[in-house]
Amino acid sequence: MPDTAHKIRALALRILAILALIAGLLWAAWLTREALAEPPQRIVTVRLAETIGRFVEEAARADADPAAVQAASLAYLKAAESAVAEMGHDGRVVLVAEAVLAGAAEDATPELERRIAGKLAEGKRP
Repeated sequence: MPDTAHKIRALALRILAILALIAGLLWAAWLTREALAEPPQRIVTVRLAETIGRFVEEAARADADPAAVQAASLAYLKAAESAVAEMGHDGRVVLVAEAVLAGAAEDATPELERRIAGKLAEGKRP
């Protein structure tokens, strides 16, 4: 009888080892799938021409030195380009609203304007 109990214990240990191995493999497969999965893509639009147009109008109204206006315009365009590029991360596709012919997409223009303002404020800090 002791020999039978020893065999049963050994069999139980083997079964537990196999179950632990299977559980580990399933966990590794799930972890790999989650790590490699791309975030769902969202399509958003920005009214870029309107945003830049507003800046140009404000710059035209300001009685500033043309060189200063040119420098401010260049800084604004760089900030806008950088902001649009950042918005394209995290699975979003950013389209210029003026180029979208059909379909409705989320308007992210307010976010773009906030990002541009933040970048311009960062550029003015010493």
